[in-house]
Amino acid sequence: METYVLILLCLAAFVAGFVDAIVGGGGLIQTPLAILLLPQYAISTVIGSLKIPAFSGTFIATLQYLKKVKVYLKLFILMAVLAFVAAYFGSHLLTVIPNDFMKPVLFVVLVFLAIYTFLKKDFGQVSARQVSTKKQFIYGSIIALVVGFYDGFIGPGTGSFFILGFIVLLGFDFLTASTHAKLVNLVTNLGSICLFLLKGKIVWAVALPMAASNALGGFLGARLAIKKGNGFIRYFFLFVVCLTLLRFGYEVFTE
Repeated sequence: METYVLILLCLAAFVAGFVDAIVGGGGLIQTPLAILLLPQYAISTVIGSLKIPAFSGTFIATLQYLKKVKVYLKLFILMAVLAFVAAYFGSHLLTVIPNDFMKPVLFVVLVFLAIYTFLKKDFGQVSARQVSTKKQFIYGSIIALVVGFYDGFIGPGTGSFFILGFIVLLGFDFLTASTHAKLVNLVTNLGSICLFLLKGKIVWAVALPMAASNALGGFLGARLAIKKGNGFIRYFFLFVVCLTLLRFGYEVFTE
């Protein structure tokens, strides 16, 4: 592998870590580039290798969020268990079948999400409502299973989908939603990593340098998000959703 390829991948990992720390969606940056620059590897091997930097960046960002935001521990533990299992089986499915059939569905979902976030100015600015503990556990379980499986199977935009679920179903503000999204996303990455390790799908010469770059981006992104607050995160969320739309739209309409 050429040195310039690794440098480009590390730069992409840094930017991905920065974006992911704020609203998720870092995979939209590093995944397409890695697939383009590493054609000698199978898609599942590239995705497996990228889970290492994704984990490191999310871990560093999470540490920053935990200094400022209260975590609903019981809810997180339940979601963590379910998300781990869902991501593991999602990654297993990735090694067996292609995931292209999901892209049109995700495109439609993202169109509605972008419109809703843009029109509803108070979306995620304050806690929308009080949700009972029972409903939190039910909704949290659904979010963990659905988004966790998606992360293992496809991946890009996972953090944004977690944030959406926490705001719409659990009534969190953007900062609280981002914190919990990071925590659960850590677990989904870990579930996928376990599967890819067992399958021998990780290229460490690529994964480790990208992990260091992603971690630095995650640290800086989280610090900025905490400093700027909910309004900044909302605009960044819209930006990343639009990028996600462009990516899936291109793949849906050019195939």
